[in-house]
Amino acid sequence: METITPSIRKAGGIAALGQALCYIVGFAIFIFFLDLPESNDPTLIIEFLIDNTALILSAMIFIYIVCGLIQVVLVLALHEMIKTDSKFLMQVATAIGIIWSGVVIASGMIFVIGAESVIEIFEKDPDLATSIWLTIGIVSDGLGGGTEIIGGVWILCVSYAAQRGKHFQKTLNCFGGFLGIIGILSVVPALGDLVDIFGLGQIVWFIWVGISMLRQK
Repeated sequence: METITPSIRKAGGIAALGQALCYIVGFAIFIFFLDLPESNDPTLIIEFLIDNTALILSAMIFIYIVCGLIQVVLVLALHEMIKTDSKFLMQVATAIGIIWSGVVIASGMIFVIGAESVIEIFEKDPDLATSIWLTIGIVSDGLGGGTEIIGGVWILCVSYAAQRGKHFQKTLNCFGGFLGIIGILSVVPALGDLVDIFGLGQIVWFIWVGISMLRQK
């Protein structure tokens, strides 16, 4: 097992816990502070967005943009921690992890900027705003909301490499492998609900990984 500097390990642990916190804050805003419309009518959704702009955009910034930036730190810290035992696998995993971070950030920025533009256009041309909003939703979901295959591959690779080098508890690595498979399977249209399971599972995984990294000596 390779010894990394305490500062890198600590940075990775804090980053993992920070990601979990971002998810918790974002989800809490949607669950406890927003009464989401039951209808999928784009017009009603835009009106709901207008009435709750600050809360919705805050949640999206936490879940996507802030979390994506913090994730870069975790990806690089895990790479330094595990690379000696699985050099090539961790190179692949790290590349995928960085790509995932960029995709998540891009998805969040598209949603935030797109939402602000749609709100302005809606006052003048509701039909045009609705069309634009549908396009934004498709692009944003395609990047980071509708499927979690990229994140699933990253977590699966990291968990497998960590198990080979015995860097974390076996139960944690097995959970990460299971979570990674769920993320990969979410790309199947009929299994789209796995996205929600993957999202909640990430919170547990990030907390578990963060605590494990901070406790290691």
